[in-house]
Amino acid sequence: MRVALLSVGDELLAGDTVNTNATWLGTRLTERGADVERAVVVPDRIDEIAATISTLHDRYDAVLVTGGLGPTHDDLTMDAVARAFDRDLEESDEAVEWLEAHGGYERDDLAAGTTDLPSGARVLHNEAGVAPGCVVEGVYVFPGVPDEMKAMFESVAEEFSGTVNTVEFVYADEPESALLDRIKEVRERFDVSVGSYPGEHVRLKVQSAEQEEVAAAADWLREHVTLVEE
Repeated sequence: MRVALLSVGDELLAGDTVNTNATWLGTRLTERGADVERAVVVPDRIDEIAATISTLHDRYDAVLVTGGLGPTHDDLTMDAVARAFDRDLEESDEAVEWLEAHGGYERDDLAAGTTDLPSGARVLHNEAGVAPGCVVEGVYVFPGVPDEMKAMFESVAEEFSGTVNTVEFVYADEPESALLDRIKEVRERFDVSVGSYPGEHVRLKVQSAEQEEVAAAADWLREHVTLVEE
């Protein structure tokens, strides 16, 4: 399953808020075997959000959108989803009834627009907050508040799947540029992919669907690079 992530919010682009949602979703989706192939951040503008949703929907099996849910002036995501699929935005009786039954709210307690969803959308209930999410033709819409997003994702996590890779890390005490020959060779010797992530040390990520290949490749690297002393 090929997946794209779309984060909505001026605060993300301005650096006022760190986009931890994309990192968390990328980790959880990868753990389930889905291939996260793109992550995009857009501002709080309906046209921009709608156009990006349309583009990603055409290219990927699923699109996960976070942020911009609710009744405030900058919560525009539901409007944009409706526009992307040429649907009306309407109050969801199912969402209202769930909030009345599980959230202790009355319909009149809810700010106007809180439960407005694109027509025909599947409701995703918000067990950690108020504003519901939804699913429209493979586009999953979640809140931007991390606790709310995580709880809502877990309710549909089983809908994302693929080949789960085995992963091992090898920590090298050499410059990344000095490791290029061994990275090339281990790829040629074994059916694995190798990622190289420099920092205080270089973290080599070895992964494949074949556990034995990963183990053999990681062992080969440990024999041919200078390892970080423990």
